[in-house]
Amino acid sequence: MFLFKRVFAICLALILSVAPAGAALAPESIPAAFDELLKVPTLSNPAMIVIDGTTGQIIYEKNIYSQRKPASVMKVLAASVSLEYLDPQAIFNTTISIVPTDKTIVIRGSLDPWISLDHTVARKMNRASLPYMGFNTLSAVKKANGGSLKNYTILYSNLYSQDVANLKAFWLKRGFKPAFKAVSDEETLVADGELVVSENSPPVIEILDWMMLWSDNLLAERLARLSARAAGYSLDIKGVNIIFRSLLAHFEIDDSKLVVADASGLSKKNRVTAKLIGELLYKIRKEEKFAHLYDSLPIGGVSGTLKNRFITTAPSAVGLVRAKTGTLNGTATLAGYVQSTDREYVFVTIADEIALGNSALNKARAAIDRVLGRIAAPNIPAEISPAP
Repeated sequence: MFLFKRVFAICLALILSVAPAGAALAPESIPAAFDELLKVPTLSNPAMIVIDGTTGQIIYEKNIYSQRKPASVMKVLAASVSLEYLDPQAIFNTTISIVPTDKTIVIRGSLDPWISLDHTVARKMNRASLPYMGFNTLSAVKKANGGSLKNYTILYSNLYSQDVANLKAFWLKRGFKPAFKAVSDEETLVADGELVVSENSPPVIEILDWMMLWSDNLLAERLARLSARAAGYSLDIKGVNIIFRSLLAHFEIDDSKLVVADASGLSKKNRVTAKLIGELLYKIRKEEKFAHLYDSLPIGGVSGTLKNRFITTAPSAVGLVRAKTGTLNGTATLAGYVQSTDREYVFVTIADEIALGNSALNKARAAIDRVLGRIAAPNIPAEISPAP
């Protein structure tokens, strides 16, 4: 009898441990369950909010007004202002021309944020190729000057300082040492000579896709700054700070606890609240202008920075979570949307007080995955068979 009871107890425990993975919590059951799940030491008192995607009702909250480090969840703001201020179909073009009589090369850029240093990668992804531009320029100079590379001046506009440095290094390695002079876009237009090369990068929308899918810090910074310039502000973090707050004001979201040190989330000086990010995700989901942000998010167990998440930690959530990841040493964040049968939840989880090191980080991610696994479930319509 004792053996039977023991076997029964073990079987019951196994059933209870497996069942929740396939049965999503009802809204009224979420608070108590999440309170227990978030007590794990690996998460170290995180901030979390869960919002009903239809009604906007807060289903669960924990430390939602606490200022926290967002890590790359900051890119939700960067992507939002990009869709607000930039033309999604705008293409970046860079041209290089030569004026042999003046021994001048004219580079007219458009602040292309995605010029590639690898020609193979550039062609595969339809990006502008710095090696292609560099080699073609060398050929044009040699052809115009009997093989000589001496005494040339580069007039350039709308290039990032890093791209200028990359061109200098590329040409220096090949014996070309021109003087570089930054000029206005109008001056490069006037000084335009014989076209040597013209290179394009993909439209804004494709660049934004890559930035969100793979959490590209440089693209986040550049897209946000381009958005600031398009809005009439400076092409720097001051301009970014203004448009972040303008966007939040548009949605009537309190920005008093927002601290903007960069647009990518790389700085540990950035601060947000779970409520701020949660409200933003909820409201942009309602506006057609921002629809592409949802589409650009990695999918749990399927793509981007979430490709390897949930598969072993919360299999029931695979394919049902679209979210922006965030990682810093001591910080694990995740914010986005999760399908739960016939409804969608907006969620934000910020664990920025965890122990340092990869082991602690991986444990925190797994804990976050398991929390979401309790509410993730596919929407499978009931099929009613006709009576025989």
